[in-house]
Amino acid sequence: MAFEHPGGGALDYRTCRYGTSRLMFRGPKARLSPPYTLFIGGTETFGRFVPRPFPALLADQLGLAAVNMGVINAGIDAFAGDDTVLDAARRAETVVVQIVGAHNLSNPFYTVHPRRNDRFLGVTPALRQLYPEMDFTEFAFTRHLLTELEQRRPERFGEVVAALQSRWSAQMELLMSAAGNRVVLLWVSEAAPPEETTSIAEGHDPLFVDMAMMTRLAVRARQFVRVIPSRAALEAGTRGMVFTEFESHIAEATFGPAVHVEVAEALTPVLRGLSAAA
Repeated sequence: MAFEHPGGGALDYRTCRYGTSRLMFRGPKARLSPPYTLFIGGTETFGRFVPRPFPALLADQLGLAAVNMGVINAGIDAFAGDDTVLDAARRAETVVVQIVGAHNLSNPFYTVHPRRNDRFLGVTPALRQLYPEMDFTEFAFTRHLLTELEQRRPERFGEVVAALQSRWSAQMELLMSAAGNRVVLLWVSEAAPPEETTSIAEGHDPLFVDMAMMTRLAVRARQFVRVIPSRAALEAGTRGMVFTEFESHIAEATFGPAVHVEVAEALTPVLRGLSAAA
């Protein structure tokens, strides 16, 4: 049974692949023939449970040739390590990069699945040395692992966070280098970038990304767009979303169509201005 709060058929994402990439992107599949605007990001860019995510809304409003390379639960590794994505970024007229968390990536302490970046694969000797008392066999997801690390030894956890932030910054710079000076950075969160973020328990998504990290990247971008959803958009909740009963708890923790409308509204003048200047 599926629900479009209330009722409705299951949502067909029309997932697709581009080139040699093994990533599954939100469809419908678009032509990678310039000029086009490329959207790279995680669950919000993909538009999980949302019939018309913000890239589709912008395509409708601005007449853009939009390519949605959003991937559910993706970290920056999924894109920075994918030749098809990097090539698409090099040839795009504009590249909108949604900021994703720094927890879903391989780093000096643990490795993640190359495509499903929220999946924890294994630890390195460095993490075993930092947490010798822990058994890591019970973990399947990065957030579960990090939550346990912070709870067990909070005084050591800062070292892990610092490594994640350093690796995230390097991977973001790699992606932005491919796109040249055509990047629009997009922050979508219930809170602005924090001055400091070292706790998974107290942080908002995107996890462990702070203002200093964003400031360093923003000087290389054409624009930095921050969207903090309004109270009305958040209270709209799952209205207009399509999900099964089994997925209801996930849908309730995911931004709905009202937030996507606000993201599109924030990006509209930016993309219109860049298009006019091209």
